[in-house]
Amino acid sequence: MTAGPLVKVETPVSKVFQVVLDTNVLVAALRSRRGASNRLLRLVGDQRWQINLSVPLLLEYEDVLKRPEAGHPLTPEEVDAVLNFLCASASLREIFYLWRPVLPDPKDDFVLELAVESGCEYIITFNTKDFVGAEKFGVSAIRPQEFLRELGEIP
Repeated sequence: MTAGPLVKVETPVSKVFQVVLDTNVLVAALRSRRGASNRLLRLVGDQRWQINLSVPLLLEYEDVLKRPEAGHPLTPEEVDAVLNFLCASASLREIFYLWRPVLPDPKDDFVLELAVESGCEYIITFNTKDFVGAEKFGVSAIRPQEFLRELGEIP
């Protein structure tokens, strides 16, 4: 009996979700070790999804997280370490255009611009109503729990 030729079986590469994390998700992740936001933050770098960042979003993260009323236990140096980790893990994007205003709150347009420029499927946010209109650009605004479900992390 002879064995047939070896056949290489290719494992299908699963899709890597491109996402933008709204600032409120990062704040929630640092306020509590429980909950979907913190779990998502611990999954940054996972091969199933890629966070995308721009300079304006990073500056907003820094501004909000370093406010005394941010409600998390981190020192400014620890906030810097989190931001450095996100920068090292993220796909860093430059935005060369402005569409303002498109969303109900014009202050959220730069998040949508980043999502569109980076080909994101999702903006992960607790304020999904703030991103009504994003679907016209092929972007869905979903809550952290919904994205964890999409990844298969929770039932």
